[in-house]
Formats: sequence, C-alpha cells, structure tokens
Amino acid sequence: MRIAIELSPPQEAQLRDRARELGVAPEELARAAVADLLANVDEDFKAAAEHVLRKNAELYSRLA
Repeated sequence: MRIAIELSPPQEAQLRDRARELGVAPEELARAAVADLLANVDEDFKAAAEHVLRKNAELYSRLA
C-alpha cells in the first residue's frame, strides 16, 4: 500500500537531514516513524484501558 503525504519545505528538509544523519533513505525513516507511532498508540490505549478496568473492578463485580 502506498500513501502520499505533503510536507512543507522545512519539514522535508528536516526529514532529509535526519535521514542522512542516520544513513537511511527519507522514505525508510518516515515508514519507521509511522510504525513507531502506531505501536505506541496501541500501547497507550492498552495501558489506559487496563487502568480503567482495574480502577473500576469493584464496581463491575457489584454490577455483575
């Protein structure tokens, strides 16, 4: 699957500079950044859901 995004000139320059520093193609860096963002969102949601379930465990048992 391909997704195209539009970056401002300063954003494009930052992406190219950072990719060059890391020795990877800008596309590879962008792909890795998106993968990391998606993984962290899942972990953040999971942690929040577990917190709510633990916090309300007694209430849920009373309602059952």
